[in-house]
Amino acid sequence: MNSLSRYILFTSLISLGISCQELPARKALNKSQEVFLKQSALRNKDRYETESKALKAAAEQDSLHPYKKGAKGYYYSLSGGKRTGINHPKKGDWVAVDYQIENLGGKVLYTFEEVETENFLVDREDVLPALREGVKHLKNGEVGVFLFPSYLCYGYQGDGDKIGVSQPLKIYIHLLEHRIN
Repeated sequence: MNSLSRYILFTSLISLGISCQELPARKALNKSQEVFLKQSALRNKDRYETESKALKAAAEQDSLHPYKKGAKGYYYSLSGGKRTGINHPKKGDWVAVDYQIENLGGKVLYTFEEVETENFLVDREDVLPALREGVKHLKNGEVGVFLFPSYLCYGYQGDGDKIGVSQPLKIYIHLLEHRIN
C-alpha cells in the first residue's frame, strides 16, 4: 500500500469516527431574544384574559341579544333578518355579506353603508377572520351580532384609522347570499 492510499484510508477512518460522535445540543446564543419571547407570551396571555373579561361583560350588559359563546373565544347572537335556507356556510362555499363595526361600548366605527359588501369563499380567501368565523353561524338573510377579540379582528395594528390596536369589536354581520360549492 503506497503512502497516498494510507493517507486516504487514515483520513477516511478519522472522518468516520468524527461523524459518528454525538454532538452536544446547541445552547441559545441570544438570551435577550429568549427573554423577549417569554415576555411577549406573557403579554399575549394577559391581553387574552383582559379581552375575554371585556367580551363577557359586554355580552352580559347587552339585554337586547342573548349571546352564546363561540369556540374561538367570541360571543354571538342571531337576530333580525329573514332567515331562509337550511344550511350554514361551510369551507369553500361562496357568500356575500354586509357588516357594521362598533366598539364594545356601542359606538359605531363603520356603518353598513361605509363598508363594501364582502364576497368571498369561506375559509379559502384572505378576509377579516371575524367575518370568516361569524358567517358560519348564519343562514341566508340572517343578521348576527358578534363580540370578537382583537386577534380575530385587526389585531395589534388596528386599521390605522378608527380601530385601535388590540381592540375587541362588536360586529353586525348580514348574510346576503350563500351558494354551496
